Amino acid sequence: MMRQESGAIVKSYAQASEPCTVCESRRADKNEVLEFLSARPLHTVFMAGLINDNGLISPQNRGSFYACRGRFGKLEGVALVGHATIIEARSESSITSFAHLARRCQISHLIRGEREIINKFWKYYAGDQVATRRICSELLFEKSEALLVQEKLSNLRPATLNDLEKVLAVNALMAFEEGGVSPLQKDPGGFRRRTARRIERGRVWVLMQDNRLIFKADVIAMTPQVAYLEGVHVHPEERRKGHGLRCLTQLSSTLLTQANSICLTINQKNQNAAAFYEKAGYKFHSDYETIYLR
Repeated sequence: MMRQESGAIVKSYAQASEPCTVCESRRADKNEVLEFLSARPLHTVFMAGLINDNGLISPQNRGSFYACRGRFGKLEGVALVGHATIIEARSESSITSFAHLARRCQISHLIRGEREIINKFWKYYAGDQVATRRICSELLFEKSEALLVQEKLSNLRPATLNDLEKVLAVNALMAFEEGGVSPLQKDPGGFRRRTARRIERGRVWVLMQDNRLIFKADVIAMTPQVAYLEGVHVHPEERRKGHGLRCLTQLSSTLLTQANSICLTINQKNQNAAAFYEKAGYKFHSDYETIYLR
């Protein structure tokens, strides 16, 4: 994917000022919505992955999908509005419409997306009335070519439910450090179910030594075009020993047999993480923003 895609989309907003109609998506819309999202797979992998896994309508999506259509019924935008609010918009009017819709959502925890689009969305969403709890400027990194794995790690494997407690503890700590809220405190039952479901789908990878979790990574979403990683973790006592780089290189090579590229986001302030991913063959793609609401 070329980095120019983001700018082209943003520039096109000025060309579309006509009002659009927003409706909740129906199951019959699935193919049309997925085709729309496939135009920019790196930015829409989270939504497309949810739809592939759960369908357009499912409690597992933790929100509802909406479609924004222009005067002649052409799809101009798709949004997931719920615990996480994420939009893919091709017009100014679709951004405005989604922002007004999202303001009525009572369960919103965060808003995430490309920085330029989120800034525009936030202007309509917040006005002077919505307070933020935390804003994280992030960098989207992408990897599309596998590096040579010098020495294959036989004990890097998909997690099993026997690993659940260790994975839960690490994921909860990482969520607290990034967003300021521990899911084990806010929603322990739901957090456990979601993590267990991801493990059962083969989407969590671990390396264990002496009953310690040395390395972990979660494949949050997967499409034929993109695998989206989160929660890459190396045990604090095992850092700077090469474990993380070897594990990530091998995992990336495996995932690139299933998808065309891999993406992940990191906090813009975390220069050590940026250097680590660059060493593993990941390259900066675009600026992102996550706004935590509650």
